[in-house]
Amino acid sequence: MHAHFVRSAAVAVAVTGTLTWAPAASAQPSEPTPSAAATAETPTLDAGSVEITTKDTAGEALPGAAFLLLDSAGEEAGRGKTDAQGKLTFPDLAPGVYRLKETASGSPLHEVVADQDVIVTPGATTRLTVTDPFKAAKVLLQAKDDKTGKLLPGATVNIGTGTSTLLTLTTGAKGTASGELPVTSRKTQFWVKEIKAPAGYDLYKPSKTFTAGPGAPVTVTVTNAKTATDPKPDPSDRPTHKPTNTPSTPGKPRSGTGGATPTSPGTGTPDADFSSTTAATPAGDSTPKAPTGSLAHTGADATPWLVGGAGVLVAAGGGALAMARRRRADESTDDGSVES
Repeated sequence: MHAHFVRSAAVAVAVTGTLTWAPAASAQPSEPTPSAAATAETPTLDAGSVEITTKDTAGEALPGAAFLLLDSAGEEAGRGKTDAQGKLTFPDLAPGVYRLKETASGSPLHEVVADQDVIVTPGATTRLTVTDPFKAAKVLLQAKDDKTGKLLPGATVNIGTGTSTLLTLTTGAKGTASGELPVTSRKTQFWVKEIKAPAGYDLYKPSKTFTAGPGAPVTVTVTNAKTATDPKPDPSDRPTHKPTNTPSTPGKPRSGTGGATPTSPGTGTPDADFSSTTAATPAGDSTPKAPTGSLAHTGADATPWLVGGAGVLVAAGGGALAMARRRRADESTDDGSVES
């Protein structure tokens, strides 16, 4: 009886074609649809991570450096600071491209680096080494006069280390120039060489050295000497009068007393003199008398002037003639005759 009722109900549903009896079917246990089962069985992608190591240009670790990590949408994905070993890790990151920003170096001697992109891959750790540069040294250049200390414009110098030139400076109207010099350690040695001297000054040829630290001000001074010039003659230095020590004029006696000309030995006859004269011996005096004297010797020095050479010859001839006449007169006197 019960079985027949069930078959009749099933027939009635089939005949009428209505779905209002669907609750009778809902009593059966439900089974998942194929699409839902496939979705539940799909595995999720593995997460990745980023590990940062921070150091300076000398290779020393930098603790306390702060970083910010942004995802592709610009949202913050993590932030933190490096530990005592200079390391920082961002874990559990979905694969993709991130933007890493250093917000602080953690050191007053170092600068931060520029932003950079980081790619995170599934199940892997992306390792980055960040090298923070030292802050540049602030250089003040001065060019001075080596005597007065006056600041000089127009001096050009090169500054560098090793074989590399890192900075070129030229002093301005106030005699100074400034710039920033990159350093690679806490104490870096540099050289400075002048390549152009100020106007009117010699080039300072030696190279000087100095030491600069990160972010510290340093003053570099070069000194220049004025270019030597030949002095122009001063008209006031010329003599105002002519020398007075001119040679004596031939024929005139020099100042002072002239000595008598000595006689030739054994003759008793005086030597010829340019202007001397002799008197005749009186009759009856058998002893020849020596000349009473002679005029001062004339002439400039021991060497006669050429212009007086002719006069000397004429005077010598006249003196010889006078002595010949005197000798004849003496001989006549000795014979007892008197010349009338």
